[in-house]
Amino acid sequence: MCDAGGGGGCGEGPAARAPSGGRPAKCVKCREGAPVLVIRVGDAFCKACFKDYFVHKFRATLGKNRCIFPGEKVLLAFSGGPASSAMVRQVQEGLSREAAKKLRFKPGIIFVDEGAVCGQNLEKRREVHSQVEMILKATGFPFHLVHLEEAFDLPGSVLHSISHSATDEGQSYKEAVDGFIRQQQSERARTSLPSQLSELSIQCPAGKEAAEVPGPVSISHTAELTHLFRAVKTLTAKEELLQTLRTHLILHVARTNGYTKVMMGDSCTRVAVKLLTNLCLGRGAFLAGDTGFSDSRYGDVLMLRPMREYSAKEIAFYNRLFGVPAVFTPSLDTKASDRASIHRLIESFLYKLQLEFPSTVSTVYRTGEKLGTTPRDAAGCGEAEPERCLLCLCHLDTNVVDGSALQSTLLSEELCQKQPPSAGSGCCGGPPNQTGCCRSFLRAGAMPPQAPFLPLLCYSCQLTVKDMTCLEPLPPYVHAEAEHRQRRAAMKQEIQEFLLEDEEDLPD
Repeated sequence: MCDAGGGGGCGEGPAARAPSGGRPAKCVKCREGAPVLVIRVGDAFCKACFKDYFVHKFRATLGKNRCIFPGEKVLLAFSGGPASSAMVRQVQEGLSREAAKKLRFKPGIIFVDEGAVCGQNLEKRREVHSQVEMILKATGFPFHLVHLEEAFDLPGSVLHSISHSATDEGQSYKEAVDGFIRQQQSERARTSLPSQLSELSIQCPAGKEAAEVPGPVSISHTAELTHLFRAVKTLTAKEELLQTLRTHLILHVARTNGYTKVMMGDSCTRVAVKLLTNLCLGRGAFLAGDTGFSDSRYGDVLMLRPMREYSAKEIAFYNRLFGVPAVFTPSLDTKASDRASIHRLIESFLYKLQLEFPSTVSTVYRTGEKLGTTPRDAAGCGEAEPERCLLCLCHLDTNVVDGSALQSTLLSEELCQKQPPSAGSGCCGGPPNQTGCCRSFLRAGAMPPQAPFLPLLCYSCQLTVKDMTCLEPLPPYVHAEAEHRQRRAAMKQEIQEFLLEDEEDLPD
């Protein structure tokens, strides 16, 4: 996408494309306006047509999936970046009086302050808070500003997948829309107030629900959070842990405030990077949920990605042309080298490849779209739901089968633990403290400190935990849930052993 400039007038004739090597003379849609940008090669848009194109794509993405029912409360995850800022603006456009077909859900916004992890001082964090609060107040939606430190106060229920259905099983989306419209018409007929006031009351509730601003940052929790991330050795594991804590916080706020859907601001470019990154991190079994339009792993709260049809450049030009405000907040990998983490390496690789081959991101994204989730069949009638990962809540993928790659990996780790390394070297002849299979805890068959947690985690989260020097800094709700699952597993084992003993004692 390149800036074509808006100073020239419209050329003569019906052609919208310029001769080879020149700039397009007219908009490809209206055939009249002067183009101000080129989305793809030869596809030039004027400012008005580009806005219609951008708005229509957002509405079409929500319309074809039909997962947001009328009257539902939807939480918008706002990070201050371009994609989430454009997402909030699209919801504003859809709820405005001028919208042809208005959105029918009730939005709210959440912003998670991650300044403590990124090394920001209190003064800088207050400055970012004031900027974010000013932007969110201008939307008229209820909003929630939370600190990442609040993750240490989360309840253990945030690690549970709660089965919930917002609508009757036999009710279709069309029936829900028709019922919502009839209800609105009957309410407007009974009241003497203008319909505009009722719509505004939905968009901006009065009273305490209009905004939830956090109190002072807990100094003790800030120290605990800093200690937690210092215990993580690699930037890759830090980014995965940060994403996990952020998701837990958003899920908790959604549940406690009655939101049934959460909109994330992942663009097409971000989805493509995440797809390849998750493959490298061993999350291939969960790609459909991690990169798809919807993610239902949490049960009662559905995670949505309505911005996944937009490229990063489309979003950047929309924000620039229509003055969408954004707030820059540094992240863990800000100013990091291309090889600092797997996330940065994949991102750099895709961006550089995109410069030479403009369809790279689109190809990766479209490939990921073909992935789908298949329900896991229970082994027997009445069997409980499969166990979920302690951190990401995905179904455990560690039930290995013969000949699988995971079985080979686990076998290699087991052999490394059983074979004592030679003096002054690791099990593979390298330094004993290097990352990988040659770790300091592998001496003389010593058990790693992460061993009790590993059976409760999926393969990818196991890699994250293994990159931690100790597990004590993890939030209390993680430890409490881990102990609960371990006691439950031990109890089930005792019951099975007791039943086996009874069967052996029975006479032939």
